[in-house]
Amino acid sequence: MHPLSYHRATSVSDAVTESSQPGAALIAGGTSVVDLLKEGSIGPSHLVDISRLALDEIRPADSGADDSGAHSGLDTGVLVGALVSNTALAEHPLIVERYTAVSEAVHSGATQQIRGMASSAGNLLQRTRCPYFRDPDQACNKREPGSGCAAVHGFNRMHAIFGHGYDPSEGVGPTTCIAAHPSDLAVALVAFDALVHVEGPEGARSIPVHELLRLPEGHPEADFTLRPGEVITELALPPFAGRSHYLKVRDRASFAYALVSCAATLEFDDDGRISRARVALGSVAARPWRLPAVEQILVGELPSAELFAAAAARASDGSVAFSMNSYKRPFSRSIVRRILSQTAGLEPLPGPPGTALSASVGGLAGTTRPRDELVGEAS
Repeated sequence: MHPLSYHRATSVSDAVTESSQPGAALIAGGTSVVDLLKEGSIGPSHLVDISRLALDEIRPADSGADDSGAHSGLDTGVLVGALVSNTALAEHPLIVERYTAVSEAVHSGATQQIRGMASSAGNLLQRTRCPYFRDPDQACNKREPGSGCAAVHGFNRMHAIFGHGYDPSEGVGPTTCIAAHPSDLAVALVAFDALVHVEGPEGARSIPVHELLRLPEGHPEADFTLRPGEVITELALPPFAGRSHYLKVRDRASFAYALVSCAATLEFDDDGRISRARVALGSVAARPWRLPAVEQILVGELPSAELFAAAAARASDGSVAFSMNSYKRPFSRSIVRRILSQTAGLEPLPGPPGTALSASVGGLAGTTRPRDELVGEAS
């Protein structure tokens, strides 16, 4: 039996102290950590429960209000406490109205029961759903560095096509890892250039969400750039006055991880030209995969079907697929074209903005066209 001590943190500083111990792991909603403990994929010796800390508020970044007591979030940005539940985040009026892609991303994940328990910071810190990582009897460099990567020549339908660094000429090495990160929320946050605020033994700092999650790069066991003892206290969304959307292609329209997903944020100048664009893919790498080549094509241009088709053609540049996931390349191109058209208003959304119906492609609900047609667009 694996020995495990437990401590319920009474403050952020207490959590920092306790989680600085060797073998410590944080637990909040427990929707991911408990699964990993049961499966034997992780084996901490000290569990630090932060679920009772006062980190469950959503507020404007300056904590100010107008005369009516309302907040716009337009000029201030928004701070989301680390322990805000996924449900509370997805349904908050300010998030739905101003950061719509965040609401859509969260609504498209898991089930209502899980979203009600899962914390916003915990969503970002999920470990991969790679079946080899979660089976202690399989070779997995992420779980046990140096043991190999069974996914390269195994069941790799859900795995990465970007950022894995695998070279077929060199074969599977002691640090090879082609796992993909499963979070929907992380993809949306990257498209907003969001930050996480953390507290640690060396004080407070802010980390772009894009940099919080790391690529394998020789250390596949390290999924995050958090330092020992650091605790996420808030997610910080910057001021945003444009349009956003999240789109998720999956095998079924509910309770399924993405085959490929995408978040897009567009801002416009006074004459309707795109002044700023962010596009990020999900389920294609160990972290959300920004597409700067796509973004550069968009900036300074008027929205059009031709523009979005040209930009989307660059969405799979640099990808390297495996035996079972080459479909992710045309999916990436097609989902980028569609999300840009929907975000700019050239194509209607399948459902109301800020809901799972607007974000879901796959299965029998929440889509205007079958998944096979989505592939055909990019073929």
